[in-house]
Amino acid sequence: MDRKEFIKKFAYGGSILLTAPVILSACSSDDDDFVPNDPNEPDTDLTIDLSSSTYSDLGTIGGFVYEGNIMIFRTGESTYLAISKICTHQGCTVAYNHTSGDVLCPCHSSRFTTAGAVVSGPATASLKTYSVQKNGDILTIS
Repeated sequence: MDRKEFIKKFAYGGSILLTAPVILSACSSDDDDFVPNDPNEPDTDLTIDLSSSTYSDLGTIGGFVYEGNIMIFRTGESTYLAISKICTHQGCTVAYNHTSGDVLCPCHSSRFTTAGAVVSGPATASLKTYSVQKNGDILTIS
């Protein structure tokens, strides 16, 4: 075997060895739910000023906004929900689908309610929820 052929076979075999664990473990049925260690998760309360144009979508019932890795929904005249954007299956970022009213994970198609409950898997654990308090135009999320 000449040097060129050896290098080609070595590179081919090495690439298989490096990618096989990723391919074989992706979305396996025995995956435990992901428990996020979110570096963007606030250590203290998060405050939202509803009078700011940044949060104008929360001015109507059914409105929502993203703040860091948190989704905030206005559910009533003075009620709000806040949930994590980190999917509990494998840590992908979920997004709200206003048309269907679901929170969807683009990686493996898990679906959640706006309260964070699992509608369909592969995720089995609900999204993390946060407490929301309203005082005037200020929301405090903890």
